[in-house]
Amino acid sequence: MSKINYEICTVTKSECEDILMKYHYLSNISRGFKSGINFALKKDSEVRGVCIFTKWPVPELLVGCFGLKRDDQDGFWELSRLVLNPEDQSIEHNLASWFVSRSIRRLKKDNLCRAILSYADDDFHNGTVYAACNFEYFGLTDKKCDFWIKSADGKFTKHSRGRVKDLCGEWRPRSRKHRFLMVFDSELNCKWSKQKWKAKSQPCDLNEDITNG
Repeated sequence: MSKINYEICTVTKSECEDILMKYHYLSNISRGFKSGINFALKKDSEVRGVCIFTKWPVPELLVGCFGLKRDDQDGFWELSRLVLNPEDQSIEHNLASWFVSRSIRRLKKDNLCRAILSYADDDFHNGTVYAACNFEYFGLTDKKCDFWIKSADGKFTKHSRGRVKDLCGEWRPRSRKHRFLMVFDSELNCKWSKQKWKAKSQPCDLNEDITNG
């Protein structure tokens, strides 16, 4: 089938919520997602996919990646959410990479864009769509742990930030993420170690692998 039936346009945060809540693997926290420049994949005026670009989460990340000063942070984007309706993916070959590539093209046209970062959570997928879009691969993030607070009813909630002294809870390993980077500014020199990307050897669900970015 032809992708000419689809259009890509910018949308508001509220227009992204329904499809994120329904199909994204972080649906339990999707209503709290950061809104940035949000591109929607529409068919017959209905949102069938969302690709969201936000600023890099912390200045220290750019310091570590490119050695930049804390006041030199403009033009860096993170592809922080990607989701597609599985029905569309089942009938349109390479729809995810087609959508991401054209969203990046739109982003670059209207905004300063020096580099784009994206992560793929190793618990769910390893970034097939980003490799297909010619992102370079920089391996897994470092091993880290998060503190989970235990409430009176026995349930655990991940502690976002701050001191954990005297809090009741436990430390749990954080899932590691595959790092993908697309650099447009030729003056940038990435300090991370580039690695060869390869797909997971075990069979994986196509929708899980590329709709849950």
